Amino acid sequence: MFACLCFAVTDEELDAAIDAGARTEEQVGDTCGAGTGCGSCLDRICARLVRAEPEHGRIPLRVAGRGQRPPDRRCRAG
Repeated sequence: MFACLCFAVTDEELDAAIDAGARTEEQVGDTCGAGTGCGSCLDRICARLVRAEPEHGRIPLRVAGRGQRPPDRRCRAG
């Protein structure tokens, strides 16, 4: 199955990029091209990154401003 239709990146290729050390959407894009076209696969990439690194997309409490709650886990999609 394709993870990214724009660049015909398969699920296996996406997993290989993450297994090789990609830990951000940008690193995945640099490695295999996924996520650098229309962007519709970024949620899929994010889900795979979260499986590899459960804290992916979280902002540490010390970065959140005083009195602000840190956001729920969300990948940066743009």
